Amino acid sequence: MKLSEAFRIAGEAILKNKIRSFLTMLGIIIGVGAVIIMVGISAGTEATISDQITSLGSNLVFVQGAFTRGGPNQRPDTGGLTFDDATAIQDNVVGVVSVVVEQASSENVIFGDTTLQSVELLGTTAGFTSVRSMTIANGRFFTQTEINDKQKVVVLGSSLATSLFGTSDPIGQYITVGTTKMVVIGVFAHKGLVGTTDFDARVYTPITVVFQKFTPSQFARFLGNRVRLIYVKVDTNAKLTDVTTQISLLLMRRHKIAATGTADFTITTQQDIISTQESTTSAFRSLLAWVAGVSLIVGGIGIMNIMLVSVTERTREIGIRQAVGATPADIRLQFLTEALMLSIVGGIIGTVVGIGGAYIFGAASGMRTVIQPSSVLLAFGSAAIVGAFFGYYPANQAALLDPIEALRYE
Repeated sequence: MKLSEAFRIAGEAILKNKIRSFLTMLGIIIGVGAVIIMVGISAGTEATISDQITSLGSNLVFVQGAFTRGGPNQRPDTGGLTFDDATAIQDNVVGVVSVVVEQASSENVIFGDTTLQSVELLGTTAGFTSVRSMTIANGRFFTQTEINDKQKVVVLGSSLATSLFGTSDPIGQYITVGTTKMVVIGVFAHKGLVGTTDFDARVYTPITVVFQKFTPSQFARFLGNRVRLIYVKVDTNAKLTDVTTQISLLLMRRHKIAATGTADFTITTQQDIISTQESTTSAFRSLLAWVAGVSLIVGGIGIMNIMLVSVTERTREIGIRQAVGATPADIRLQFLTEALMLSIVGGIIGTVVGIGGAYIFGAASGMRTVIQPSSVLLAFGSAAIVGAFFGYYPANQAALLDPIEALRYE
């Protein structure tokens, strides 16, 4: 029997029982669609997290400190990172483009009759715009001289500037932050949300001003000019591992930590964070794919069940075909082709449902979805394999029927 003839006969058999054929394909449709949608949601989540990490800046190293190194004889204010550590990294580590330190506070901000409560005040350093990929839309950013002199200057996030000044030009205007009058020297361009941080709703000022005016006195006495995190932007031509090694050696020397001792800081790169996140979401995506794959197996069992019923119903037809010269291989091919067509058509419909469902889910939920071509190929290929695997047994049963007994079957 020619393959084209086998497909023609299989198509006729499927169309003869449209409702039953569709219900048989439903398991395959749901399985393929579920695989594509679930992998798309997982990949979209992974891409969103990766973009958020990348949007912090490019080629970054994060140096995070602990307040104490531990031990019964340690004073409570030992260990951790200080503002001077950041300066030392900037001055002594080869391959560093810029270093940024941040210290946050929450303050009320007043201009005229407008009062905004609990606005985030971020004290930072001169390299902030470079490291965090921020652009000044109006005015300028504060200089190192203004940081050293503890000048009371601020740069506003775009939405905060609009809330305070509307369409008026804020440059040169004075606002009250907490109880301190400060002059506006710049406004950032729109940055938006990064994770849970709204960069446009912040007030930015020299970190030395935050240390002096906005750090609670008891906290300051306990920690001094301690900082939680130092951001280091590395030159694209520098080797990242060399830079992190230099930073580690420098800080251990400054903190008087022996080579065999436990460091009171950790150094992490953007790629480290992205790799950790990718391994987590990849495992989760694999789990989702396996769960969705169960539907494919259920669909395959449905195909086998219906094909066994079909063999029983068409026993006399099989006997007639054998009587006019059809070989067991022809009968096997006929029913295997029918099972394969059910799974392939179900796979095609499931692919359309999966891609459409992923886009609809993304639009309705606001979550990002990314269609992975590999998931489409995997789901469709799995559907075809399932059809062939579960269709072989019924096809083989049909091929093994005795012609005489088949012709007698009523």
